[in-house]
Amino acid sequence: MADGAPTVLEIAALTYRYPEAARPALVDIDLEVAAGEFIVLAGRSGSGKSTLLRAACGLVPHFHGGEFAGDLRVDGRSIRDQGPAELALSVGFVAQEPESQVVSTTVAAELELPLELRGQSPLERARAVEEVALALAIEPLLGRAADTLSGGELQRVAIGAALVTRPPLLLLDEPTSQLDPIAGDELIGLLRRLNEEWAVTVILGEHRLERCLSAADRVLSLDGGRLAYDGSPEGFGKFAGERAPELRTPAMRMFELAGRAERPVTVKRGRELLARHLPAPAPAGVGTGRRAADDDGRPPALAVSGISVELELPGSGARRVLDGIDLEIRAGETVALAGPNGAGKSTLLRAVAGVADTCEGRAETPRGCALLTQRPDDYFVRERVGEELPGEQGRLALRAVGLDVDPDRDPRDLSGGERQRLALALALAGRGAGGTPPGLICLDEPTRGLDRSRKTDLAEWLRALAGSGSAVLVATHDVEFAAALADRVVLLARGRVLADGGAREVLGGGWYFATEIARISGGAAITPEQGAELLNAGKPILEGREA
Repeated sequence: MADGAPTVLEIAALTYRYPEAARPALVDIDLEVAAGEFIVLAGRSGSGKSTLLRAACGLVPHFHGGEFAGDLRVDGRSIRDQGPAELALSVGFVAQEPESQVVSTTVAAELELPLELRGQSPLERARAVEEVALALAIEPLLGRAADTLSGGELQRVAIGAALVTRPPLLLLDEPTSQLDPIAGDELIGLLRRLNEEWAVTVILGEHRLERCLSAADRVLSLDGGRLAYDGSPEGFGKFAGERAPELRTPAMRMFELAGRAERPVTVKRGRELLARHLPAPAPAGVGTGRRAADDDGRPPALAVSGISVELELPGSGARRVLDGIDLEIRAGETVALAGPNGAGKSTLLRAVAGVADTCEGRAETPRGCALLTQRPDDYFVRERVGEELPGEQGRLALRAVGLDVDPDRDPRDLSGGERQRLALALALAGRGAGGTPPGLICLDEPTRGLDRSRKTDLAEWLRALAGSGSAVLVATHDVEFAAALADRVVLLARGRVLADGGAREVLGGGWYFATEIARISGGAAITPEQGAELLNAGKPILEGREA
């Protein structure tokens, strides 16, 4: 905690259990947060991160109910006496699911609503809305209807609504989970700027730690609802390596796999260490990784020819979201679909699955298609997990996605990562889980809410499905997941295909759509395993120059 700074958040012996939950979500938490700190909150899916953030803004226990023991104070006010409405003057909160937080019909109205509730003048409201819209690059969206936004656009609007009142304490639950790498990096930069220049205290819950550790003053890590680590980002690297390997960043894993003692938490430090460990040239071909699959006579699982899609947007007429897309994927391929927010990735998946109408072109899936969309809650129609997936087939589907939960639990009470896996099981039940898989499996941002360990499990499972003959097409902003999964990456922008090539080729170059290892190695490697080979071979490549 910063010396001499006032305490904005104080937690004493906090234990909390959700209604009808078998075990507490938080256990005996003691914590003090000083004004002006930038804190990254780490932990596996279901570790209690979201619950701690909900408690800090009063949603726990006032909205969720349950059993609450201990005390939590925001600016000296106990949440036993103050609910979310009273604490809103001091706390801004961005939930894990922005679609559940955005309530207004238009983007401008959503940003203005918190200011109206505080009685601010029209002039004050107009200035605040314009400033936050510019900061988050959502000014072009101000006139858009909320229900026409992509997942990433919706997430930026939710962040804007939390920032517009300039709260002294800002809580964010996986705010970059649906943002493209450009928007994600810009958001972290904006939060750091608000923290440094306006003394906004930031507590950021994240799974993609490589995105935010460099901005942090302090790292907290939860395990089973208990506080397992509280210290510096540099100390966290050692902690993760020794006690929480599933929380290691790609850079940490790269050096560990190479047998090195260092655990860098920033790209800059990783580059310095890599240069230090490059004494001699490496043999040719080190770190080549998997190659994109060639045709070798395999039948197409997807044939897209000239697809165009237009959407009607209130106030602005028709907008062409996809413009003449040509794409072919063959049986057994794993393909990542990348690109900025609003590029048309989700629309392409929906068009392929026959959910979105096309105005031109056609898409053929000879052996069928299964689609998992961005919103897992849309898949839930019953009150218990066991009712959603009953019998042996349901058990196989749950096992296939690595989900082990009480069948009597309400699906909506699961953590974000658990709900995502349950929806995935529902989308594939009777196909990849015990039955015959479809020819094409499409997933839209499937890693949202998943910790790194679950992402690894998901990638392995999807590769196994590809090995059985299915083609896998995944729309994702998670370049690390794309590098671990895909043979091939298709980069989409403004409704068109900009690049289509091997994962090493697409994710190893450029500034934004590149993995952490690619940034450290100058594109010579894209995964921790390839980076470790580079370290051990001593290949002197850095920024395309000899070290």
